[in-house]
Amino acid sequence: MKKSRYLLLSLLFMLSLALVACAGDGEPEEDTSGNDSSDSSGEEASGSGGDLVISLPSDVVSLSPQGDNDVPSSNVRENMFETLTTLNEDMEVEPGLATEWEQTDDLTWEFTLQEGVKFHDDADFNAEAVKKTFDRLKDPDVASPRAFLLAEVDNVEVVDDYTVRLTLTEPFAPLLANLAHSGTSIMSPEIVDEDYATVEDGGDYNEYITQNPVGTGPFELDDWTAGESVTLTRNDDYWGEPAKLDSVQFKVVSEQSARVAELESGVSHVADQIGPNNISRVDNLSDASVIQEDSVSVSYIGFNTQKEPFDDPRVRQALTMAIDKEQIIDGVMNGVGIPAIGALAPPVFGYDDSIEGLEYDPEAAQELLAEAGYEDGFQTTIWTNDNEQRVDTAINLQSQLSEIGVDVEIEELEWGAYLERTANGEHDMFILGWSTVTGDADYGLYPLFHSSQLGDPGNRAFLEDEEVDRLLDEGRVETDPDERLAIYSEVQERLVDLAPMLYTHHQQYLLGVNDSVKDFTIDAQGIYQLNDAYIEE
Repeated sequence: MKKSRYLLLSLLFMLSLALVACAGDGEPEEDTSGNDSSDSSGEEASGSGGDLVISLPSDVVSLSPQGDNDVPSSNVRENMFETLTTLNEDMEVEPGLATEWEQTDDLTWEFTLQEGVKFHDDADFNAEAVKKTFDRLKDPDVASPRAFLLAEVDNVEVVDDYTVRLTLTEPFAPLLANLAHSGTSIMSPEIVDEDYATVEDGGDYNEYITQNPVGTGPFELDDWTAGESVTLTRNDDYWGEPAKLDSVQFKVVSEQSARVAELESGVSHVADQIGPNNISRVDNLSDASVIQEDSVSVSYIGFNTQKEPFDDPRVRQALTMAIDKEQIIDGVMNGVGIPAIGALAPPVFGYDDSIEGLEYDPEAAQELLAEAGYEDGFQTTIWTNDNEQRVDTAINLQSQLSEIGVDVEIEELEWGAYLERTANGEHDMFILGWSTVTGDADYGLYPLFHSSQLGDPGNRAFLEDEEVDRLLDEGRVETDPDERLAIYSEVQERLVDLAPMLYTHHQQYLLGVNDSVKDFTIDAQGIYQLNDAYIEE
């Protein structure tokens, strides 16, 4: 019997962190943020409180943890809901709503739960709540795009009020890390029941939960005006250390320049995604500065591998080889970011720095196009949302691809429609990003490339490849760290040949923060850390 408060996967993450440093911006490794908002300078609760306003580029899509997985939604939900495990800043798994766990055999895990925890609606957090949440996540009728997080969980059993047992169909290496993902957040049993009742009355899954999100977290929903803002207020009955802020408003301000203007005028305390061209503008303010944080994210251009001409890997390889990534990083991102060979960022377990991607070679690209029957090029479209860097990236791609005879039309879509239509496979090419929030290669590769995850779960390239599927399946059930590394290296080599995506760079998060905001940070997954934040009067 193996008793563990720490975890198998925390060891794996520590191995990965030893491989390479976090993704940087290509400059010498020094602190260039100039921001002291993460340093309270000894201030304690006497400086707590305030109503924080964060301007962000897009509205949330769903407040249900089992709904859409976009970053704006996740940033709001992660302050209302909690998970059995958590990841610390080193991406090691730690206790959350579970205090400890025990793996009794290869297929059985028992979790001991926190006692005395209440949901926002005053319902008790217990093993029944965990079971109801997990059973819903796995319900095929719900068809949650996050269901793969518990793919190998066969049964969820209530042992007693504060013990839950998970029985697996086969060993599942990413389990403990996946349980830290917000998609496994524990919901009040009441809203789960009401959501099912809404469906029986003709409504949609997640409709009731999105309108009535109830978790155990340090904040709870106060107001959501679609397209404008979401406001959370402090949960004064929180079971842990209460948040210091009185409230947090997530305000939708679509244009970067407008977000920076809100920061300059003091209307917003935090401006997210200010863009690399605004770093000096914000740092030159007398009362604000920039947070510049490494990420576990990748920015990419996806090809619809089930549409002509992108159903031919030679075409996908050609377009990848025709793009000079440095033009995008230097010209669009102002040097912020590092070139990406694949989907995994350096801090992620499974990243292999020996993988050689397709090199920039426009002449070889033209030869591949001719070999595929497109010696005169072809016409296509690329979709983007209204993110300014993505639009500029599309313009850069349009220019570079024209040099090999590929005529690209750019179409800009509203964020919600963009996610829906790319999930439906209506696109030719598109620009998006992915954050490996669990720190494990399974999450960085399985949803993006496994054939069972087409569309909304993450595989918007609509790649279907038996060899990739086989390797990704093996990586999930193999528990030996060295064997897993070998498997994921093989997957990454295979993906170089298949070229379902053109990986441009691993990004850095750029936020402008007013100097009055203390102890506010953003983690490598792109999630705001608000529990300790406050506004200094």
